[in-house]
Amino acid sequence: MPFMSDRRQRIHELVVALLGLQSDLELLSGEGSGFPGGDAGNWIELNRRVVQRYQALVRSAVTLDALVDQEVNDGFTAHPAEQDPA
Repeated sequence: MPFMSDRRQRIHELVVALLGLQSDLELLSGEGSGFPGGDAGNWIELNRRVVQRYQALVRSAVTLDALVDQEVNDGFTAHPAEQDPA
């Protein structure tokens, strides 16, 4: 399905661009031993917040792609209010 691979590529490019705008990009922590006392709860919470931030970036990219797609498709068909009455 070429449409889906094109869309996936566009979304991928948007995510990469949004990541480039991030000044304090965090990565997932590999283990919980880096916390004082090895508190697994803190480790899980930190990773949960990191994942949520990435999910927000992906949702933003998907939304931007849909908005651009809508604008492009609407550009090819005139809205009823914009049609020439003649």
